[in-house]
Amino acid sequence: MATVLYHLGRVAFRWRWFVALLWVAILGAVGFAASKAPTPADEGFTMPGIESQKAFDLLEQRFPGSAADGASARIVFIAPSGEKVTAAENKKTVETLVDEAADGSQVAAVADPFQAKAVSKDGRTAYAVVSFKAKADALTDASKTRLEKAIDQAREAGLTVEVGGDALAAQPAAGGASEVVGIAVAAVVLLITFGSLAAAGLPLLAAIIGVGVSMTGVLALSETLGLSENTGTLATMLGLACGIDYALFVVSRYREERAKGRAPREAAGLAVGTAGSAVVFAGLTVVIALAGLWIVGIPMLTKMGLAAAAAVLVAVLVSLTLVPAILGFWPNAVLSRGARKNSRRYLKKQQKPENGGSRWARVVVRHPLPVLLLGVVGLGAVATPVLDLQLGMPGDEAKSTSTTERRAYDALAEGFGPGFNGPLTIVVDAKGATDAKAAVSTVAKDLAATDGVVSVSPARFNQAQDTAVLSVTPATAPTDEKTKDLVKTIRDERPGIEAKADGATFEVTGKTALDIDVAQKVQDSLIPYLAVVVGLAIVLLLLVFRSLLVPLKAAFGFLLSVLAALGAVVAVFQQGHGADLLGVETTGPIMSLMPIFLVGIVFGLAMDYEVFLVSRMREAYVHGEAPEQAVVSGFRHSARVVVAAALIMMAVFSGFIGAGESMIKMIGFGLAIAVFFDAFIVRMAIVPAILSLLGHKAWYLPKWLNRILPNIDVEGEKLSHKVPAAPVQPTAVDEPQSAEPVATH
Repeated sequence: MATVLYHLGRVAFRWRWFVALLWVAILGAVGFAASKAPTPADEGFTMPGIESQKAFDLLEQRFPGSAADGASARIVFIAPSGEKVTAAENKKTVETLVDEAADGSQVAAVADPFQAKAVSKDGRTAYAVVSFKAKADALTDASKTRLEKAIDQAREAGLTVEVGGDALAAQPAAGGASEVVGIAVAAVVLLITFGSLAAAGLPLLAAIIGVGVSMTGVLALSETLGLSENTGTLATMLGLACGIDYALFVVSRYREERAKGRAPREAAGLAVGTAGSAVVFAGLTVVIALAGLWIVGIPMLTKMGLAAAAAVLVAVLVSLTLVPAILGFWPNAVLSRGARKNSRRYLKKQQKPENGGSRWARVVVRHPLPVLLLGVVGLGAVATPVLDLQLGMPGDEAKSTSTTERRAYDALAEGFGPGFNGPLTIVVDAKGATDAKAAVSTVAKDLAATDGVVSVSPARFNQAQDTAVLSVTPATAPTDEKTKDLVKTIRDERPGIEAKADGATFEVTGKTALDIDVAQKVQDSLIPYLAVVVGLAIVLLLLVFRSLLVPLKAAFGFLLSVLAALGAVVAVFQQGHGADLLGVETTGPIMSLMPIFLVGIVFGLAMDYEVFLVSRMREAYVHGEAPEQAVVSGFRHSARVVVAAALIMMAVFSGFIGAGESMIKMIGFGLAIAVFFDAFIVRMAIVPAILSLLGHKAWYLPKWLNRILPNIDVEGEKLSHKVPAAPVQPTAVDEPQSAEPVATH
């Protein structure tokens, strides 16, 4: 592996014009294909195998055309204190708004609150639902403006008017100014790490090109593979993260080889042959994690995982080919100012056997047991809130009170009860019943008598009169655990109810039931997903490090960091500890897909740090150093780069914490804290402590297994026999270092 990549790096460096133009041509061709591709369709969210999805599918089949997915706006009217919306003047204001809202060309229907009996018992609150023919992103400005003007007129008349639904809802922002600050911090970290604008900019440039190729590829294949606009979200995030990390590792090793006095082309070959080998296997572990998302059984999530895996593969290819090619154009630009000037201070610094990384490693090596216990116990304590993890899908109740959607939610909960915002939809299949209406009536009567049910709406039959829909209003809020218990109770009591219903059957669906079912399925899939991903990664790391204990240690550390990150998310966003500091106004269940996203993304980044850091330790050990000294050597060469990569990822992810949406805050916080735990506690403390305690045993591999496993040579042991040794001292960048010419482009 190392030998093949060494030659690849040298070829890319020498044929830099060809490699650079090839990537430009690929980007142009894929971009052209994307521009000609049809607009990707919104595939929606489906979850095969759960009851709420089956019921929804039956609803679409028996009520053709009724399950329209157009936008909607739920307009809530609140009368001033001491008044009622049913008063003559207020009623006239509401009816005027309803008439004006119905005139829009994209409006499908408007439900008058007085005819639909959508008025609270105290008469202070009412609501009207405006249904549109088009989806929210397809509504014209004229349609939105007409509705907004009607709402403003109602407000001017003295009513408080709030709007829920997706028709006028603002699209979630990814973090705004705080995200820009995060990216700026990442640039500063790179600049401090390398001391060169070119070296700081090269990883960013490589990552952007890689993401450009992968994202335009997603758009180009959107119709062929059934991809949507949302498919590329995870791919963009991981493409940037891994692209920066991988290029950072290669550039760092190139600078290290140049500091030893090697010629530029030779340094590029060695950088790709050694750091590039770590990049290949780190990338493969990420691909395993992302491809493993199919285990969850959500088609959208599977496509997102595969698209992100493709983006990571592109990032690997860019780091192995385009990065050395760019180094070929400007071989000295990425070097620090001291290296370019070949100053005495720089030469003296290069000859020092110690730096911050090696000094920290020596502290850990001297006190491995206290460091290990402190790290494990600390992360274990942070992880304890995971035992109280509740998954769900936060809605308008999780938004800021400054939004009209949140105020509309609160007004409806106050006027009609907390369960009004999350009704359960009951689909009754009466095809097998002798008297369909009597059977549906029996089901409705028994449901109304169930504890926790406030009301059951009148049945709405389809045209064939063999299927009916009932709306059940719970006594508790959609995200309340009691609502989850109610859904379970209804399903548990179903056999008895159906026995009285003369052959009719029913299923529970609706947004609330769907969220509950999705959360349960994700929770059930989490352990199998972890088992498959971690198991395959252990096998891959076994090939990389040729050791039994190092891969197990890597998996153990990853599980610790993920559980600690989930524990921190639960503590803040569910239990409310420190929520005010992050601007979280309402606590509640953790987003259902959050654990899966966290595992997939953090696993990828964790394996990046593991492979790059430990491969340098393995390289030192293979070349004859004692186990403890190999740990110190690995930190001396790699700690600074791993710290820089982790700080960059933390800065980028932290930018999402400034978003207004609670779910985006949750993702940003979870990813940032997970990277912190994994990079600085697991990889920088627990890993060297364990390796120090294990000594030679850390690198032990049974003879029979050693004969079976292929020798991939990630550390570049074979290169040491083929490549001439570097000069004892660094040489000036302008001195002749080999027979090959130095690029001057």
